[in-house]
Amino acid sequence: MTDEEYYEFIRPYEDAKQMLLTRLDVLNHNLYGEASARPIHNIQCRIKKKRSIEEKLRRKGKEETVINAKDYLQDIAGVRVICYFVDDIYNLTELLKSQSDLIVIKERDYISSPKPNGYRSYHVIVGVPVYCLDGMEYFPVEIQFRTMSMDFWASMEHRISYKKERADKEQLKDELREYANMLVEIEGRFEQYNETDHQLEKHQSK
Repeated sequence: MTDEEYYEFIRPYEDAKQMLLTRLDVLNHNLYGEASARPIHNIQCRIKKKRSIEEKLRRKGKEETVINAKDYLQDIAGVRVICYFVDDIYNLTELLKSQSDLIVIKERDYISSPKPNGYRSYHVIVGVPVYCLDGMEYFPVEIQFRTMSMDFWASMEHRISYKKERADKEQLKDELREYANMLVEIEGRFEQYNETDHQLEKHQSK
């Protein structure tokens, strides 16, 4: 894959990502109807770099071509949505999935069923319609929904463990799981102050 091929290839993924960001911004402003109760703390996004695409295709045993990237990779465009509460995540995802022109390609709920190491997040890949001169095509965007505590844990786990060989790997895994459980408990205590369920019901009844 040449640089020219890469930049041409990612253009519609950039468009799909921007369209999705706009939708999330609208939901953030309107979900609960009050500026003080917006569900999203912040949003991060990225387009996979050329080198990362090629490395992932190699791991899959595929030739490093644009065609294979389109056929076998669904995370070229990625968005990470950091929310305040778990309820915010479920409310946002349900509304997003209900939009008739989006296609839900894949979803995994690692909040209700965390990974063995303690990782929690809600993953959904949606097909976003991108309109061009010669028609319309859906392009996948991977979205990760996390609370702030989930993002803190995942960021620290990535910083400590990613692609590193450690002699204390099993001990570290146990400790990270313990820290994840601590954060779940802390998050649960903050949940008692969450008034967004009431605000959502109030907003919907208008």
